[in-house]
Amino acid sequence: MTTITDSLTDKYELVVGLEVHVQLSTESKIFSSDSAGFGGGPNEHISPVSLGLPGTLPKLNRKVVEYAIKMGLATNCSINTNTHFDRKNYFYADLPKGFQTTQDSQPICYSGYIDVKSDDHSARRIRIHRIHMEDDAGKSMHDQDEFDSLIDLNRAGVPLIEIVSEPDIRTAHEAAAYLNEIRKLVRYLDICDGNMEEGSIRCDANISVRLKGSSQYGNRCEVKNLNSIRNLQRAIEHEFVRQVQLIEKGEHIEQNTLNFDAETGNTSPLRSKEMANDYRYFPEPDLPPLVLDEKFINDLADSLPELPAKKIERYMSDMALSEYDAILLSSEKEIAAYFDELCSYTAHYKAAANWVIGPLRSYLHESGQPISDIKVSPEQLSELILLIDNEKLNYSVAAHKVFPEMLKESLTAEQAAVKLQVLIDTNDDDLCRLINEVLEKFPDKVKEYHNGKKGVLGLFMGDLMKRSNGKINPQTATKLVVEKLESKK
Repeated sequence: MTTITDSLTDKYELVVGLEVHVQLSTESKIFSSDSAGFGGGPNEHISPVSLGLPGTLPKLNRKVVEYAIKMGLATNCSINTNTHFDRKNYFYADLPKGFQTTQDSQPICYSGYIDVKSDDHSARRIRIHRIHMEDDAGKSMHDQDEFDSLIDLNRAGVPLIEIVSEPDIRTAHEAAAYLNEIRKLVRYLDICDGNMEEGSIRCDANISVRLKGSSQYGNRCEVKNLNSIRNLQRAIEHEFVRQVQLIEKGEHIEQNTLNFDAETGNTSPLRSKEMANDYRYFPEPDLPPLVLDEKFINDLADSLPELPAKKIERYMSDMALSEYDAILLSSEKEIAAYFDELCSYTAHYKAAANWVIGPLRSYLHESGQPISDIKVSPEQLSELILLIDNEKLNYSVAAHKVFPEMLKESLTAEQAAVKLQVLIDTNDDDLCRLINEVLEKFPDKVKEYHNGKKGVLGLFMGDLMKRSNGKINPQTATKLVVEKLESKK
């Protein structure tokens, strides 16, 4: 990618607003009973209603309304108790009705925000302009036939919410953090699986640049259908450079809709950017206005789970965990649930956090298993932590031998330790004998220790761990080794 000088980077400011389309995980579509499930053969999940054939009437899916409100509450939005649907008119082959049923003037949620971490790790508030409900279009496929484009309308009518931010984002990192937070929230709320590779979340980025200090926005370009957080960052970085270079040449930024090529990292024009009047919005005549009462909204608010921000706050205040640990533990709903259950069995919260963030997450990453499928329950992991606390196992042996054995054989911590013969031997006589053997093996290193080279202590401990097969407490053994060395002066 072409770059620009630091002086130009300091001269211009990036301005980004995101439109995030979230495909809701309802069983049926937003206005019909057709399946909204991912997959299926081409054009299997369709009916006259989802095709918008003459004489058919839509009926609103209640779950879609509930899910939209939940997302609005989770993002600190106000909820519109009097709203309606509109027709957004445009003509594409994968939009069989010839219009999209959406919300224009009265979105169901408005004026919210999401807090993210900026590049310097300070808190940044990204305002949300609106969240509205709408139906999805079908899918055009241009690589299935040599001469024709093929249309799969299974996706037509699948429910979406569109989350529209204010143009508050100033870096590609902030954009990534914002989108990641949305993905995290929809998973916590269980309203979307968050799989960008399957199109469950799609993102359009409105990107412009302006002189730093200016209050006037520049002409924006909209990059469509970014399907990963990494591609979102790449598209923003490319557009910043492209637009700055055009301005520096005295050229005009055309307000276009752009496509992003993931292979080259470049953008290219798709069409001129539409304006609101191009869509000829008008109220949907086949759907009545949606009127909500406060009890319905309050009941949904009461049903919300503990969300990531609250978990982070609780982990830091109640469990004295670092912000770094709290963020990692709350990053995935299932990981957080496992950790919370683990902490119901042990009060050693830092040790519990270390195990979940360390060996457990490493295993999940390497195996590709979901945490729900692993053979070590939170209660069993708490027993392993207790063995370490009671000095019956050292951490290294527990992490590298006992825990893998538990995962493999569905054994309790003690069963695995006994099977591997790694429980710590508390017999001081045996330990002293092993220490003497180690020191006698390295008489030159003993002299080096007495001459001030304390680093050789690691050599003694390493050999001692081998001789004992890890069946010693490192702290106790280190203390005894030092005492023995000091007594030989």
